Amino acid sequence: MKDKELKSLTLQAHEKGEGIFRLAPAWVPRVFLVSGKRLKLAPQDLYILGTNRGGIDERWLASVTVADNGPRTPLDEGLSYIVLNGKKAMLLKDAIRVEGELILGKEAMEKYGGWKILAKFFDNLGPIPHHLHQDAKHARLVGREEKPEAYYFPLQLNFIENNFPHTYFGLEPGTTKEDIKRCLKCWRQGDNGILNYARAYKIEPGTGWFIPPGVLHAPGSLVTYEVQWASDISALFQSMVDGRAISWDLLVKGVPPDKHQDFDFIIDMIDWPVNLDEHFKDNHYLEPVPVADTKDEGYKEKWIIYGTNNLFSAKELTVFPGKSVKIKDNGAYGLIVIQGHGRVGKLPVESPTMVRYSELTYDELFVSFDTVRGGVTVTNEGNENLVILKHFGPGENPDAPSIRAQN
Repeated sequence: MKDKELKSLTLQAHEKGEGIFRLAPAWVPRVFLVSGKRLKLAPQDLYILGTNRGGIDERWLASVTVADNGPRTPLDEGLSYIVLNGKKAMLLKDAIRVEGELILGKEAMEKYGGWKILAKFFDNLGPIPHHLHQDAKHARLVGREEKPEAYYFPLQLNFIENNFPHTYFGLEPGTTKEDIKRCLKCWRQGDNGILNYARAYKIEPGTGWFIPPGVLHAPGSLVTYEVQWASDISALFQSMVDGRAISWDLLVKGVPPDKHQDFDFIIDMIDWPVNLDEHFKDNHYLEPVPVADTKDEGYKEKWIIYGTNNLFSAKELTVFPGKSVKIKDNGAYGLIVIQGHGRVGKLPVESPTMVRYSELTYDELFVSFDTVRGGVTVTNEGNENLVILKHFGPGENPDAPSIRAQN
């Protein structure tokens, strides 16, 4: 599609939604994991892309990031499409490229050059292998960006906790580089024992965590709303999980080819001071924090992701039954409806019961800069709460709380 046509379609969608874009679901499979079956995707579609690609266990939100799923990955896997007149019209990524100032604002485009975050749901039957996301120094070596991330476990999606509602974070104080090197050297001998050096925490619905780059973590089996920097780089340090072997390739896929057998280089990707922090929970655990006391106004809003040095943030908005409220924010954001139905601006929204793979839903939107600043009217047309998660990019919420102030 030529830029002239792309600009025209973007402006049409912007005008039709009065600054709010409807987005299509972006489903993503992972070959080394087993789906937890709670993302409302129809059971018969979990392996619609083929068992060789793995089951679908993630839904990416307001995404301009391509999934890094190996050589069989479609060019648009993980990318969000804008819906216009009942069809996928264009990629959000392309719309921002041609009309970035309209969608994100002039300041965000000049400072960051685009939408720099990725939000997603991931949902697994058991734990994810102990892994990390590279910092800026190591990511640059393979032409990528670092990946800090944060989690929130929505109550509405965690009615069943599945097989392992615990997450390993970091390493036990006293762990040495030689300990981890021994784990890597016995990779092909079964379980490499890296979890013997890790610390596990029970994860609770309605709470969250912030995970900087270089921190080893093995997320548990709760459905997780994750907001992160827009990168899909990782290194898996665990050789087996739930009895399934993990390929060495998944450890080194984000490593320069000449370093694939360099144990010292691989271990250097670990941020040792943070991983060995005796007060890890105090410095990374997130409890929801009220934005303001607004119960009498028909809604409540909470910070659910914060303490990231304003790289990204997220809020949970709850509008009570029969209420209509006008909400102002600092910058453009993506949103996903996880309970109830109603309207955001003029667009209808609802949290679906079940979704087929190719179906266009009414639960995901992107709200552009000028519309946000003018205020967005959110109306609950149902008899239960309307609950919305909102994800913001860098620099948008300098007033978000710090983690240490809450803990």
